Amino acid sequence: MDNTKKNWTDQERQELAAKLDKELDDFIDKLPKKKYEDGWPEDRWEEEMDKHPFFMKEPPKPGDEVHPLFEGLQKLKYDPEENEPEDLAVNYKEDGNYNFKYKNYRLAIISYTEGIKVKCENPEINATLLNNRAAAHFFLKNYRSSLQDCQLALKIKPDYEKALVRAANCCFEMKQYQNAIEFCDVILNKQKDNEVILELRQKCVNEEKLKKRNERKRDIEIKKKEKEEEELIKEIIKRGYKIEGGLKGKLSLDKLEPHFPQLVHNRVFLDENNNLIWPVVFVYPEYKIMDYIQEFNEKKTFSELFELVFKSPPEWDTDKKYKPKELAIYFETLQKKVKYVRNETILGNVLASKDYVIKGGTPSFIIMVKGSPAEKRFLEEY
Repeated sequence: MDNTKKNWTDQERQELAAKLDKELDDFIDKLPKKKYEDGWPEDRWEEEMDKHPFFMKEPPKPGDEVHPLFEGLQKLKYDPEENEPEDLAVNYKEDGNYNFKYKNYRLAIISYTEGIKVKCENPEINATLLNNRAAAHFFLKNYRSSLQDCQLALKIKPDYEKALVRAANCCFEMKQYQNAIEFCDVILNKQKDNEVILELRQKCVNEEKLKKRNERKRDIEIKKKEKEEEELIKEIIKRGYKIEGGLKGKLSLDKLEPHFPQLVHNRVFLDENNNLIWPVVFVYPEYKIMDYIQEFNEKKTFSELFELVFKSPPEWDTDKKYKPKELAIYFETLQKKVKYVRNETILGNVLASKDYVIKGGTPSFIIMVKGSPAEKRFLEEY
C-alpha cells in the first residue's frame, strides 16, 4: 500500500467534487419513482398546520377534531400516573392563566378547578389556584363565588394581599360595606399609605352611611304607608261601605285592589281633606263598552262627574245623545235587581246605601239615556 499523501491541486479537487455530484444525481435518477402520499394537501396545508400541536396558535375547542399527537401530549401532561400531584396542579394553573390572559374566564375557572381538585400538598400553589379562580369569577361579576374563593385562599395564606384586596372589592360590589372595611383594615395594618385601599375604604364608609340613611328613610316610608292604609280601612268601615269579601268590622287591603287592568294602579285613597277617592267603572249596555274613571271623589255628585266625562261627545256616541242631563244611572244589587240613582246624588251616599256592595275594589254603575228604547229593554230584563 502506498501511504504517500497526495497533494491535490484546486482544479483536481473541483473535478473530483463534480464527479461525485454527478454520480449522486445518477443514483437518485435510477431510484424507482413513488408518489409521496403522507404529506399535507396543497389546498389545505395551512388548516392542517393549525391542527398540529407544534404549530397551533390556540388549543382545540370542544367538539373539534384533535390531532393524535395532541392527545398524546395531553395525556402526558395530565396523566396522574405520569405526573406528581404538584406538577399536575401547576399544569392546570398554567392552562388557567393562559385562558385568563385571553379573557376566556369560564375556561380559566374550569382549569383552576381541576388544579384545586388535585389537592397537592403545596399550600402556595393551592392558595394561588383559589385566588386566580376568584379573579376569573370577579371578571364575570360572580362576586359571591369570587369572595368564597378569596376566603378559602386566606385560610391557607392569611396574609395573601391579592386575595384580601379582591375580597374587599367583592364585598363592595355586593354592598357588604362593613365587611369590605374590615378587609381594608387588615391590609392597612401593614400598608398604612396604600392609596388604592384608603380610597376604597373611604368609598365603603360613605356608601355605608348612605345605605343606613336610605334604610331609615325606607322604614319611615313603610311605617307611614302602613299608617295610611290603616287609616284608609278605618274610614271605609266608619262610613259603612260594604266591600265584597270583607268581614264585618274587618277589612284587608287586597279586597280594595281594582280587578280591572285599566285601573290596577288606581286603588282607592284618602286625599288631604280626608275624602275617599275611588276608581269607578261606567257600563254602557247599549254599546257594550265601559269607561274607566280613575278618580271619583265620594263627596262629588254624578252630574258633576258627567260634566267632565261628557264634555266632548265620545267617539262611540255617533248620535250625540249621551248628554250629562239626559243620563240615567243604575246599579245592580246582590239580589240581581237594579236600583235607580239620581244625578244629583253624591257618590258616598250611594256607596253607603244598604243595597250597594263594592266588588273588586271598584264601584260600577250602569249608564243609559233616559227614556231611550235601550233603557226600556234593559229594565224589562229585570
